[in-house]
Amino acid sequence: MTRDSTAAATLTLEAVETPLGDFLLVTDAEGLLRAAEFADCEHRLHRHFGRRLGPNRTRLVAGRVPDAIKAALAAYFAGDIAAIDGIAVRGDGTPFQESVWAALRTVRHPTTYVGLGARIGRPDAARAVGHANGANPMSIVVPCHRLVGADGALTGYGGGIARKRWLLDHEAAHAAAD
Repeated sequence: MTRDSTAAATLTLEAVETPLGDFLLVTDAEGLLRAAEFADCEHRLHRHFGRRLGPNRTRLVAGRVPDAIKAALAAYFAGDIAAIDGIAVRGDGTPFQESVWAALRTVRHPTTYVGLGARIGRPDAARAVGHANGANPMSIVVPCHRLVGADGALTGYGGGIARKRWLLDHEAAHAAAD
């Protein structure tokens, strides 16, 4: 039996409470995290799926995402910063984006775009790293908030600079537990 290639992908959407506001988790039938975003930035989810899977090719259905994902996120906010490392993800990015996102998951402390580019063997690709970082569909889980400007200044973050500051302060306060 062949699968209808025009059928929309049905993904499960659940909102969970965090200290930074409601957070949307999107998983697929295999239980992989496909997106994570603050509820007030939901438009970013739809833009991501529209670009990656095609317009009107994704149907988000309210339901329950796997408990392990919610538990890992809760543990992160409780101070176990490494708890998010075990969440299985599928980003649907380009090969370059996927390499940036995978490298972000290994970053433990704030680093620069140039530093992350060097980590993936592309030290001259800071701007491309920035674009890939901006297209990251999994806030917090793929810790795009850990990228800072060359001078250490906080740069753009889809969830807002105040949330980025909170996340970096939270991680710094719990670094010893990591």
